[in-house]
Amino acid sequence: MVAYIAAGLAALLFSGAALAQEKTENFESWRLHTPTFGSTGGNGVVIGEYRPVISGDKCSTDFTATLADGKVYYNTVEFDAMPAQGGILCTNGRWRARDGSSSGTTPYRVFFKDGVVRGAP
Repeated sequence: MVAYIAAGLAALLFSGAALAQEKTENFESWRLHTPTFGSTGGNGVVIGEYRPVISGDKCSTDFTATLADGKVYYNTVEFDAMPAQGGILCTNGRWRARDGSSSGTTPYRVFFKDGVVRGAP
């Protein structure tokens, strides 16, 4: 029972923090999203073919991750899509390798408004 209460409290705190962040950030000030950019993980990894689309309450895209040595990995990412500041914010990204070999989360977020797509960080 205590675990359920703790989980519920954590979810409430997380959604409250997300709402507070939304109120303090100006998503329209983010850089224009491009399909190719440096990975948020660094190490010279280049993300390519990153073209997210919104479908219902999700936002997703297939993409590549190219290492500095030229090796290319093929992945998919899915975000939660939620209304924010007159547009749609794609947040809480979860990626996975298409071959099932690895998965993780990403701090990268995407904001859609009036046909313009922006990304951060």
